[in-house]
Amino acid sequence: MAVGFAGGEDQQRCYGGRVTAFAALSCVTAAMGGAIFGYDIGTAGGVSSMEPFLREFFPEVHRRIQAGAGVGNYCKFDSQLLTLFTSSLYVSGLLTAVLLASWFTARHGRRPSMILGGFAYLAGAAVSGGAVNVYMAILGRALLGVGLGFANQAVPLYLSEMAPARYRGAFSNGFQFSLCLGALAATVVNYLAQKIKAGWGWRLSLGLAAVPAVMLTVGAIFLPETPNSLIQQGRDRGEVKALLKKIRGIDAVDEELDDIVATNDAAGKATDNNGLRMILSRQRYRPQLAMAILIPSFTQLTGINAVGFYAPVLLRTFGMSESAALLCTVVMVIVSSASTFASMFLVDRFGRRTLLLVGGVQMFLSEVLIGGIMAAKLGDEGQLSKTYALALIILIGVYSTGFGWSWGPLSWLVPSEIFPLEVRSAGQSVTVAWGFVFTILVAQYFLAMLCRLKAWLFFFFAGWIVVMTAFVYLFLPETKGIPIEQIGKVWTGHWFWKRVVGVEELPAAPEKL
Repeated sequence: MAVGFAGGEDQQRCYGGRVTAFAALSCVTAAMGGAIFGYDIGTAGGVSSMEPFLREFFPEVHRRIQAGAGVGNYCKFDSQLLTLFTSSLYVSGLLTAVLLASWFTARHGRRPSMILGGFAYLAGAAVSGGAVNVYMAILGRALLGVGLGFANQAVPLYLSEMAPARYRGAFSNGFQFSLCLGALAATVVNYLAQKIKAGWGWRLSLGLAAVPAVMLTVGAIFLPETPNSLIQQGRDRGEVKALLKKIRGIDAVDEELDDIVATNDAAGKATDNNGLRMILSRQRYRPQLAMAILIPSFTQLTGINAVGFYAPVLLRTFGMSESAALLCTVVMVIVSSASTFASMFLVDRFGRRTLLLVGGVQMFLSEVLIGGIMAAKLGDEGQLSKTYALALIILIGVYSTGFGWSWGPLSWLVPSEIFPLEVRSAGQSVTVAWGFVFTILVAQYFLAMLCRLKAWLFFFFAGWIVVMTAFVYLFLPETKGIPIEQIGKVWTGHWFWKRVVGVEELPAAPEKL
């Protein structure tokens, strides 16, 4: 039984064109939206492990760390207020994505949404860096969340719509690569900031979030809107054709433009609210809805953001010093960034399914070994030997690498490319919202779960990796190389989804003019 691939000769029809400097520079600029997300992930965990920051805003946690004995290795950082500092950003991002960003992106376009998100993130960086109490720090992170809500809504759509079909995987994976670079910048800044003896290094870490925000905001001002979005907004066909010629670098763009126009005409002039109702009510969108909910949920249940947020905290649990923990985190983020960069070249050659399946096996084996070593060698008291501590660092690096070239970038790519134009913005809002929901849960409860489950927490994540890998094998069709306006047809060739959508419910293929 061909479980994952759904194909047909017409599905492999590709448009002409090449990778132009105009399209590449536009996508590189837009991908800065990933950098602001990555910078936050890297900053949250690093700052949360800095003693001056803990002493000023979380004195109870600081006293617990200083006391040492009687607390237990796994419970040093267990504080709901500390985790609220991390998760408040994602609560704000969730509300923004659901209540505002989806409608705004569909109505006004991808580019204005990125600009608005950049300004909100700038405000959050200023408030966070200047915080004088814990509530001001949490407010700053809430403003950062508004920025992320807009950026995570608009940027993946922008990349998937601007990219040529045969290179869409590489272009879209640029978002995750940019995220990794942002996380790398944050970990380097954290490592240097914690060495500032005056104790204000954490302000530098939080305030420098303004740098990627400025790059996104200023860059987005000069970006073109995507042809798909312009057609959705009712702009003149001649104007869109001229832009598409510039993006693709050829004059023969009529076939691609016809598909975009026909897809938009088939949907009618629906508002984004209608788009959300269409996703929830129409049978033909069931496969995309399932992917939009499950893929971001599974991504968080790998445990990656637990490691991303709290890597320095986790390494200090192993018995490392503050400085050593931050330095090791820098090395691990470099390794993860390299694997994500590699995925940009692998995804359009080997396909989405292959990377997700192999990456899932790699993460599962790493999580099991991490949990096994911690269960056997790290009790509530004492520290790991240098040999076992090194083994854990290597295994966390292997785990991060597996995520970096599979579920990391593809959790953004797959949902952004599978929705038809009429519901694409609404579909992305579902993806972003569910990603934020599970990010909040992981951020808020990881330290509490680590305190109570101890090493068994890693077996918990490993179990979910088995589930998600099986899901990909059984239910995710391959979309490599298929033009974005034709991907809807893969569901009718899939062994399971063809029973759900029904061939008669799918729109007819656009006629060539």
